[in-house]
Amino acid sequence: MDSFSFIAMASIVTAGLCMCIGAIGPALGQGRAVQGALSSIAQQPDERNTLMRTLFVGLAMIESIAIYCFVISMILIFANPFWNVVISKVLSKTGG
Repeated sequence: MDSFSFIAMASIVTAGLCMCIGAIGPALGQGRAVQGALSSIAQQPDERNTLMRTLFVGLAMIESIAIYCFVISMILIFANPFWNVVISKVLSKTGG
C-alpha cells in the first residue's frame, strides 16, 4: 500500500471514529439533561419557564461538542494537512 492510500484510509477511519465517539457523548448528555429538566418540572410546575430556558441553553452547549467533532471530521476528509505532503512526494517521484 502506498502512502497516498494509507493517508486516505487513515483519514476516513479517523473521521468516522471522531463522529462516532463525538456523537455518543452529547447524545447521552442531552438525554440526561432532558430527564433532569422533566423531573424538575414535575416537582415544581411553576418554574417551568425558567427551567425550559436553562434547558435549551444547556442543550445548545452540549450540542456544540458534536458540532466540533463534525468540523474536525470534515477537516480530516476534505482539508487534511497531510494531503499536501503526500501529493508533493507523489509529484516529485513522477516528475510532475
